[in-house]
Amino acid sequence: MNSLKEVLHSYNSELVGTAICIALFLLLRFLAVKTIRRIGRLSDINQVRTVLVGRYITFGLFFLMIVAFIFIWGVDFRELGLIVSSIFAVLGVALFASWSILSNVTAGIILFFYFPFKIGDRIRILDKDFPEEAIIIDIQAFNINLKKDNGELLTYPNSLLLQKGVVLIQKQVATSEDLEQSL
Repeated sequence: MNSLKEVLHSYNSELVGTAICIALFLLLRFLAVKTIRRIGRLSDINQVRTVLVGRYITFGLFFLMIVAFIFIWGVDFRELGLIVSSIFAVLGVALFASWSILSNVTAGIILFFYFPFKIGDRIRILDKDFPEEAIIIDIQAFNINLKKDNGELLTYPNSLLLQKGVVLIQKQVATSEDLEQSL
């Protein structure tokens, strides 16, 4: 029992810092998820997309909390440097190989907050090589699903959607229930 008291006494500031960090993480996560849900509800955004963006934000806050733990506990950066450099070498190769996936996920988060079009809207993508006009049937983390007039389903990457001009032709041509029934 004395050894536990000694440990608690010798690491008192680190334990208090860790508790504050965890409380701050939980508070920021709660506020962020609540704000994202409110934005999703007010903007009439699909609930699945809202949950997905909430998970991305939670992951980012968790990563920041781990970094804060490293500073609070005073991990030796020379020892940590070897581990981190090894992890970044592996991640660098993996991320470079899947760069388009990451850019599509990032574009999906941007589209969640700033995309003025909703499911059921008819849009035209201004691409000189492949101009497309279709109805939005789903907006996902990696891509947007469109239904053309001839019935073809078109999957368009989120990153390209940010790069190309998009014109709203008609607002809410169909509800999401109508689109699900037609598939």
